[in-house]
Formats: sequence, structure tokens, C-alpha cells
Amino acid sequence: MRINKKRRTGLQEIANLIGVSKMTVSRFLRDPTLVSEPLQLQISAAIDKLGYIPNKAPDMLSNAKSHAIGIVFPSLTNQVFADILKGIEMVTDVKGYQTMITHTGYSSEKEEMRVRSLLAYNIDGLILTERNHSAATRKMIEISEVPVVELMDSVSPCIDMAVGFDNFTATKNMIHRMIDRGRRNIVYFSARQDQRSIIRQKGYEKAMDEAGLKSFTLATTESSSYDLGARFLHKILKEYPCVDGIFSTNDDLALGVLLECQRINIEVPKQIAIVGFHGHKIGQYMNPKLASILTPRIEMGKIAAELLLKRINGETVDQKVIELSVEYLDGESI
Repeated sequence: MRINKKRRTGLQEIANLIGVSKMTVSRFLRDPTLVSEPLQLQISAAIDKLGYIPNKAPDMLSNAKSHAIGIVFPSLTNQVFADILKGIEMVTDVKGYQTMITHTGYSSEKEEMRVRSLLAYNIDGLILTERNHSAATRKMIEISEVPVVELMDSVSPCIDMAVGFDNFTATKNMIHRMIDRGRRNIVYFSARQDQRSIIRQKGYEKAMDEAGLKSFTLATTESSSYDLGARFLHKILKEYPCVDGIFSTNDDLALGVLLECQRINIEVPKQIAIVGFHGHKIGQYMNPKLASILTPRIEMGKIAAELLLKRINGETVDQKVIELSVEYLDGESI
């Protein structure tokens, strides 16, 4: 079965836009230093404006199905995305589709490069995990007309389709559970400052405001780690010694806090309650078990792949945004 793919911007269109020859554009694409610096800037701007995508597939396949989908993750070491990939491939393997996987390190600039590369191979669809895309990325997706599913968020505006959960409400609800157990001086630990971490922070602040309590956040653009959780604990003990509850944007931070509390003889949850996000299995094998919010990663991946393949095969998708439920794990740390 053949599908019609929109004709992409060619070198001649770029050349016409800035008034140079097609050969000049070709030289730039081979090696930008082969043209002058002012021309480098002009060609780069034209490429972004027109949404140029190189074609790395043979011409005979340019209008045919590739039976491949591109998947762009912010990280390949995070268990969250490993679980999502498992769900995706539970569907794509059965349907005879290959997955082309890349990562961005939470950088929209890198995402732009990765998406351009994936689209160059005439993939049939894209699965993305972020919502903050550069203008050039959005333009390339528009030009290519491939279906797109964005994950991890069911509330923020999406390009095409989305499967996820409500980060704001999930966080707000868990903070209220902590407050209901008598916690009054709850702080929020945030890493990377990606969009989802910021949304969770807003959910935390809303819950604290609803209860008439003071918010206190420690945030960094540094990646999450056990070590960061331990360092944040010592910092908060100095800056906000009345702390009696810590909500972390993910389980890595929360586990770091828990392990450091045990090392310096802070009783959990008697002195400080600790909560993470995502509900990784390792947290449930800790003593005490880590309280967390269990997110449906495998299910999310499966549903995303099913939606994408429906669109690729011309089937109707009645519900473009699907919100999945989370599970609140009280564990033994609150």
C-alpha cells in the first residue's frame, strides 16, 4: 500500500529565497565553511524558514511507506523512557514496523537536529516526549505531514495527538495527601527544570496555597541523581530547618534523599516524609518503601504506537488526546 507524502522543500527553493545558486546551497550543506560567514547565516535562516529536510532515502522510496517510525526521547538512561519504549515495541513489532530511536538531552536545539535526521529517512510517523519545540522543528513536521504523538502530558497543547497524564493534578493531589498526614513544611525538589518539572512545581504550589501553607522550592538545571538528592537534603536542612516533608520531581532525587536521611540518622517518615514521582520498582524495595506517583509508562507507549499506526494506515482517530490515570503509592515514607 502506498501513501502520499508531501513534496519537500528542495535546494532550488532555498537558493531562490536568498538569490544564490543551487550549487552554493549544496556546498554549504556539505561543509558550511565553504561559503562566506554572512552567506552561512542567510542559508541557515532559509533552511529554518522553509523547513528543509534532506532526503537520505532513494528517490523510488520517497513517496512510499518506510514501515519505520521515529522516536525522540530526552534521555536513554532514564527508566521512564525504557518502559515507554517497551510499550511502543509491543505494538510495532507485531505490526512489522521498525523503530528509529534518538535522544536530545532535554535540548530543543538537539531535538531539531534529531528530527531533521529522522525525517530525512522518510519515516512514517514520529513519537516525541517533549512539548517545547523550536520553530524549525514545527515547520519540518508541518512540511513532512507525518503524524505525531507526544507523550507524558495530557494537558499542554500538542502538535497532533497526545497520550499522557495530568502532571499538575497528580502532584497537587499527592501534596494534599502529605498535608492530610500532618505535614506543614513541605518543600519541592526539582532537577533539569524541564517543562514537566515546572508543571509539577506549580501543582505543589497550588496545593500548599490551598492549605494556607508556605511553598519552598530548590531547583537546578542539573540532571537528577541520588547524589543531587543528598546534596539538596543538606541544603534544605540549612536553609529551611523546619522541613517535615520533601516532594521530589522524580524517584532518583527522592531515593537520594531517603538514603542520605538514613546515613545521617534522620527518621523517615517520623522526622521527614519523602515522596517521589514515577513509582520505580526500586523504591518499593527500599526500607521504608518510597511513597511515589506511579505513572503508566508501558501503557502510554502502547497506546501511542496504536494511535500512530492508525493514522499512518489512514484509519480514523476519534480521540486525539488520551489522558491516563496515575496511582498514588503511599509506601511507608509518608
